[in-house]
Amino acid sequence: MQFVPKWVLFSSGCAPVLLIGGWTGAALFEGRAYDPATQTISTLGAYGASGFWVMTAAFLALGACHLLTAWGLRTAATAGRVALGGGGLAALAVALLPAPSSGGSLRHGAVVVVGFTLLAVWPVLAANGGAAAPWTLRLAPSITITTLMAAGGVWFLIEMQLHGNAGVAERVVTSVQSVWPFAVAASSPHHAEERAEQTAGPAP
Repeated sequence: MQFVPKWVLFSSGCAPVLLIGGWTGAALFEGRAYDPATQTISTLGAYGASGFWVMTAAFLALGACHLLTAWGLRTAATAGRVALGGGGLAALAVALLPAPSSGGSLRHGAVVVVGFTLLAVWPVLAANGGAAAPWTLRLAPSITITTLMAAGGVWFLIEMQLHGNAGVAERVVTSVQSVWPFAVAASSPHHAEERAEQTAGPAP
């Protein structure tokens, strides 16, 4: 059985806090000019935005958290860890390639799509069918969460096309994507448990 270092709980737990805290703090700098229900997170990190530095720092920290979590999440299958790490790199790239103050950006949009896709498929790629696998790494829950993330992405695209509540859709799906690594880490056995078993010794 593979064990997960305790610090993975910290790196994975910080991810949703940093993401949500980032868009909340950046929106405060924007004031009433920004509508979180209809406008995207990328708007907060765009060139010239008042909260640009807050959202950029959040993206950088989020990317670092995903990379650390992918490195330490040894209970997950390698393909899933690679996809999670790729999602972390995409978050770093989003910070380095922000959206323009007006209009669209092909580079920024491409990075966002790649990042979303990697973070949506990593649960099913990380599935570990072993009998001792945590419930979050079993096939059925992994397929379910990936399906929900994909559905959230479709919802976001529909809202964008209709000029509706794209901000709400984006926040829902990115929140789920940022929380799931923590759920996997929390359900996995840790080194402290391994040491406790070794201390207890074999059953008589």
